[in-house]
Amino acid sequence: MSSGVKVADSCVEIYNEIKMKKSWKYVLFKIENKKEIVIDSQGDNSKTFEDFKAALPEAEPRYGLVDIHYTTDDGRDQSKLTFVMWSPDDKCGVKDKMLYASSKDAIKKKFTGIMKELQANDMSDLTDDEVNALMNKK
Repeated sequence: MSSGVKVADSCVEIYNEIKMKKSWKYVLFKIENKKEIVIDSQGDNSKTFEDFKAALPEAEPRYGLVDIHYTTDDGRDQSKLTFVMWSPDDKCGVKDKMLYASSKDAIKKKFTGIMKELQANDMSDLTDDEVNALMNKK
């Protein structure tokens, strides 16, 4: 089911920057006025995954793109651009959750070539162990 929410062109532009030029560590996106997905904030390459987690609002959903560095099961360092759906379970309203869930496909379709996706409902979903396990999943 589609929500009719549009994706701003700036979202696609910044996706291409992060994918091709690796110019950002992360970008957060929000739905504005229940009509359009726009850029919420971004972190440059000096930022870490911890900074990304700190940028997530406590009581509102967000979409995120983050360049996650991890170690493969066989010990190699890797990094993958990952789509994150942040939807805090206990602090965010059902209507917001529904809007973000039903709009997810719209933004993901614009981000061609995303290899990994992470669904997070609280910070325990974003621990190093959880993220490493997801990144190493075949």
